[in-house]
Amino acid sequence: MFTGSMVALATPMNDDGSVDFESYENLIEFHIQNLTDALVPVGTTGESATLNHDEHCEVVSFVVEKTAKRIPVIAGTGANSTSEAIALTKYAYEAGVDGCLSVTPYYNKPTQEGLYQHYKAIAEAVPVPLIPYNVPGRTSCDMLPKTVERFLNIDNIVAVKEAIGDLDRIKQLVEICGDKINILSGDDLTAMDALLLGGKGVITVTGNIAPKYMHLMCKAAIEGNKDLAQEYDKKIIGLHRDLFLESNPIPAKWALYKMGLMKKGIRLPLTLFSEKHHEKLLNSMKMAEV
Repeated sequence: MFTGSMVALATPMNDDGSVDFESYENLIEFHIQNLTDALVPVGTTGESATLNHDEHCEVVSFVVEKTAKRIPVIAGTGANSTSEAIALTKYAYEAGVDGCLSVTPYYNKPTQEGLYQHYKAIAEAVPVPLIPYNVPGRTSCDMLPKTVERFLNIDNIVAVKEAIGDLDRIKQLVEICGDKINILSGDDLTAMDALLLGGKGVITVTGNIAPKYMHLMCKAAIEGNKDLAQEYDKKIIGLHRDLFLESNPIPAKWALYKMGLMKKGIRLPLTLFSEKHHEKLLNSMKMAEV
């Protein structure tokens, strides 16, 4: 159901930290014009951790409305409370999203059984295509392949985002899930190789800055055209690295500001991108022709 380059959208903000919906609308059009395969608002890159529930829901509704079914919208609806994740997922479903991305519960470190029951409860409560999201570097919780295998019996779990950055893990998940659950990379640096191993897409930070080349790389890799995929990936590999010179989405928001797509606004505890890194990121942007 969900394939290709799915961009984890940065949330445009005014200098006072309020959401800048005018820039957000322009950003949506930028991605549609530049071949992005799906939009993923209010995930980690969208600063979901600092948006309150009203803002979170307002952004989801806004993106659904402005996208107008031209490409899929996958809303971030994860939480470390199962009841909260269900509430956010219900709202997104009723707003008309095409799917929901739900990060593993962070900080409270559930067991593998707890993870299974968490996602089972969400899937049973809301009939929306659901994508569990594993990112141990941020959550201190690793959703293991044996747990993903149990999802094969839950019809509306349609994909898994795996951001551990381990190609052996991707290969194992592809073998387990086959055609039943799409494996999506959540790590730009290894995304091309993950797709060549049988992954079906990437939920990407790099795609914020270079959406066209990210789309073309994904398309080539999914089709098994390794040489062409490598050709496109060489243009954006600097972004894969340098968009993480500081915590995501600090560098991405600065790059989008330099591209004229949003203002500088960002919310504490995140801060503006350090000047010492500007030249390095600018060079990678130039290599990606942005």
